[in-house]
Amino acid sequence: MTRFQIQLVAMVALACLAVAPFVLNPFSITLMNYIGIYSLVAIGLALLTGVGGIVSFGQAAFVGIAAYATAWVSALNGYSPWLGLLFGVALTCCVAAILGVVTLRLQGHFLSLSTVAWGLAIGFLFGNVEGLGRFNGISSIPPISIGSFALVSSAQIYFLIWGIVAAVLLLGYNLLDSRLGRAMRALRGGNTLVESLGINAFQIKLVTFVIAAFLASLSGWLYAHMSRFISPGPFDAGMGIEYLMMSMVGGAGSLLGGVVGAAVVTLLKNSVQDYLPLIAKGASGQLEIVAFSALFILFLQWARQGIVPFVARYLPKARRERPLPAPPLPRRAQPTPGELLLKVDGAERRFGGLVAVNNVSFEVRSGEILAVIGPNGAGKSTMFNCLTGALRVNKGEIVFAGRPITRDAQSRIAKAGIARTFQHVKLRPRMSLLENVMLGTYARTRTGLFAGAFRLNQREEASARHEALMQLERVGLGEKPFELAGNLPLGNQRILEIARALAADPALLVLDEPAAGLRRQEKLRLAELLRSLRADHLTILIVEHDMEFVMSLVDRIVVLDFGSKLCEGAPAAIRSDERVQEAYLGGVA
Repeated sequence: MTRFQIQLVAMVALACLAVAPFVLNPFSITLMNYIGIYSLVAIGLALLTGVGGIVSFGQAAFVGIAAYATAWVSALNGYSPWLGLLFGVALTCCVAAILGVVTLRLQGHFLSLSTVAWGLAIGFLFGNVEGLGRFNGISSIPPISIGSFALVSSAQIYFLIWGIVAAVLLLGYNLLDSRLGRAMRALRGGNTLVESLGINAFQIKLVTFVIAAFLASLSGWLYAHMSRFISPGPFDAGMGIEYLMMSMVGGAGSLLGGVVGAAVVTLLKNSVQDYLPLIAKGASGQLEIVAFSALFILFLQWARQGIVPFVARYLPKARRERPLPAPPLPRRAQPTPGELLLKVDGAERRFGGLVAVNNVSFEVRSGEILAVIGPNGAGKSTMFNCLTGALRVNKGEIVFAGRPITRDAQSRIAKAGIARTFQHVKLRPRMSLLENVMLGTYARTRTGLFAGAFRLNQREEASARHEALMQLERVGLGEKPFELAGNLPLGNQRILEIARALAADPALLVLDEPAAGLRRQEKLRLAELLRSLRADHLTILIVEHDMEFVMSLVDRIVVLDFGSKLCEGAPAAIRSDERVQEAYLGGVA
């Protein structure tokens, strides 16, 4: 599909929404309003769960915080609902930030269980605070007014609800296509990659968490002033699960899927409530949740990724234009050739009683290719992870560009100028080649949340795209920049990792077993690429067990065996060293 066709479809959808209140009956308009209100929460969950990989069962609690906050301001204290909006959003985001700081460092199911815990606790609070009406709730909540015009009826508030939904979708898609959005999308595969690119994974998680809570607070504000009455029921753990179901049905990674999922789940639930009494003969109350759950399971069997991704597979892909030339991104001042760049002094890393790296020392000078080799289990990758901050040494010191980095976090080391690849390829398979490489430019760019959502810094974004395309062309992958990274063969995936690292403009490029799993022709291509990078005066450190691969490529070699440094020297000297041959069980004579 062309950009014009996509815009045309969006305009038709907006036109249908605009005429709906004039052709639907009051009940249907009210149902549409609830779909819009639920959509805001589901869109937030699409960002949080589908994009960021954080499964939350507690979003209904955030809806409730904003709803009770605006009810307290407007119904109990007589202030404007717009003041209630400000108070509700601020309170919800503050609570979300506090909960995020406490819980987001948890991993896997522990994090999900923590959302259940605070969701239950906040829901319990609503029903037990005297000033909030306990389980009787708060009534006589005033309608929202725009000037002197009060939005009393469902038809009147309809345009406000769906106007907010449309704006959230637009800003959300803008955000996902920005520097911060790419970092959010990269979170789903784990923290290791994003930290290695200079991205603070916890900070990005916290921002995503607060954004989802912010959207839930908008939903709570609209819900309170449309319903004019609130009680704890709509904000309990069961509703939190229902919001998550909406996101999954529509497509957990799709913002539009949040709207579609909210519509499908709401209409399906309403249909079950209407038709089940005709079938169950009076037992509908007990069977309603069973019937709804059964339909939900059957639906996910049909479209496990959700409706929007399922339908998207059968639609023509949007055609995207190659990035145009743009001003270059700022470049790092590179060290003088031959200058001491990295010094490892007496590094030791223990895992309990196992010494994986034992008193290892070596230096890397600017402009050279140094290989750290050794048989499997020699401690190469452990040493590598200590250099890049993924692990910390128990003893010794690591100095890069004259500054100790021994205790620095991965993201800070990456910003200092060390870029890495991984022994086991770490790409984001559902992102394009161009987007994967643009992740490497994160530390060189500055566009934040609001600038990304409102597209306020397109000059920098264009420069990042141009940089990514330039690095793709540099490594020979520039022909199909919009191809999904997951479609590439292993050899090209390793090359793509190098392009992503080059986009960070590193002073030192560290490659963790780049030849692992490659065929002979792929190794030759990789070696040719690395030679071209050395010709461009880039310093390269290779951690590798394939002795034959590094012999004709590198300037010097450090050999590790059982965690200790065995020897160091030129390739010819290492090849003839009897200790090396013994370590490799015959190795290369």
